[in-house]
Amino acid sequence: MTSDRNPVASDWQRMWFKENKVWVATDSNGRPISKDSKVLIKYQIKQDYEYWVNKKNVRPLDSPPPTSLHPKKSKHQKKKVRKGKKAAAGTPWNEAEYKDKICLFTDGASSGNPGPSGIGVLLRYGEHEKEISKYIGNATNNIAELNAIKVGLSSLKHTDIPVRLFTDSNYAYGLLGLNWKPKKNQELVGSIKKIMARFKDLQIIKVKGHSGHQGNERADYLATAAVKKQKS
Repeated sequence: MTSDRNPVASDWQRMWFKENKVWVATDSNGRPISKDSKVLIKYQIKQDYEYWVNKKNVRPLDSPPPTSLHPKKSKHQKKKVRKGKKAAAGTPWNEAEYKDKICLFTDGASSGNPGPSGIGVLLRYGEHEKEISKYIGNATNNIAELNAIKVGLSSLKHTDIPVRLFTDSNYAYGLLGLNWKPKKNQELVGSIKKIMARFKDLQIIKVKGHSGHQGNERADYLATAAVKKQKS
């Protein structure tokens, strides 16, 4: 969360936050600025949004990642892959894999469920990025998740470029990626599927929420920020 009361950074240094490379606010001695055991980060140096994160999860760029982030799999373990017509199971972020694709990260937030709700969307294509943070009124979290996807897809002008849509919503992934039959929100789901049909190559990828996934974390922040801004 950003605030006018945040300490002023003398510089921003490149460091690790979990498994993501981020920019960390540092003082005149090059040390991360700390407040209540948290440090201030940005995912992109030119972005407006800043985040306070646990200091323990930030480390120098030349340090190896903790072994706990890469647990070894037993040879007896089998990968579980969910099959869907336009769906793919979530995998760890690999920037090189998506360099020629439009990446769309979406999230919804509801304070009360139902209650004041917002959507967050991060669009990324190569070096280009766009953020959407929008208040949508009173809604459920599921409706907010679906609306974030609808707004994100509707904002794309080029339907011939491959699109990878990332969501942490089991509900949205099931309805749109695995073709679950909707019991509620049929009209909203139907309108999203019509938009999806315009794209030549579209996959919905399920990611784990609040797990340090860079795009998902930013979409989550944009969604919650829209709600907080409306309340203030």
